[in-house]
Amino acid sequence: MLIKTLQVGMIGTNCYIVTDENTLQCAIIDPGGDSNTILEYVETNKLKPEAIFLTHGHFDHHLGLEAVMDETGAPAYINRADAVDGGPANPHKLDDGGRIKWYDEGSTFEIGSLKFEVLSTPGHSPGSVTLKCETALFTGDTLFRDSCGRTDLSGGSMEILLTSLKRLSDLPGDYEVYPGHAESSTMERERKFNYYIKHANGEG
Repeated sequence: MLIKTLQVGMIGTNCYIVTDENTLQCAIIDPGGDSNTILEYVETNKLKPEAIFLTHGHFDHHLGLEAVMDETGAPAYINRADAVDGGPANPHKLDDGGRIKWYDEGSTFEIGSLKFEVLSTPGHSPGSVTLKCETALFTGDTLFRDSCGRTDLSGGSMEILLTSLKRLSDLPGDYEVYPGHAESSTMERERKFNYYIKHANGEG
């Protein structure tokens, strides 16, 4: 599994391109802007996008979505709870050939030999999800290195977010954590040093 991180858009959103190195099939996670940069990486490396995954519906995670869908032909997936006004899945785009589809807790996708599983992790937004692939967690704005997502936007809830953080912390073993912004981390590191994870676990 090859994971490429591209910082895109006006807020430096992490767009991840996750590739099966044997087949060159890939998934694009959170195309938050700078679609030319994303598409150039795909074209230069002769990748075959099979799906576009949105961890949630905030604008900074989907500004490049339409262009990436147009150029790659890949469908996009989002949790229905985030398909709201101002999000990526407005009714007009949903009706555009059915290219934006729903996923939810337990949905799975095979991209070449890679298996993605959708974990519902609301709190930052009602439809936030974490994507689990092998030993990697793509956490969107649910979990950051040493922090977590804000909850003061529409539909946010710190109480719900803490439940989601505990769920991630309770996953057995260690995982690489790839958040929606800033640096990557590991789940073991976050269990030890992240105040919000410790609070969610009743340690702070």
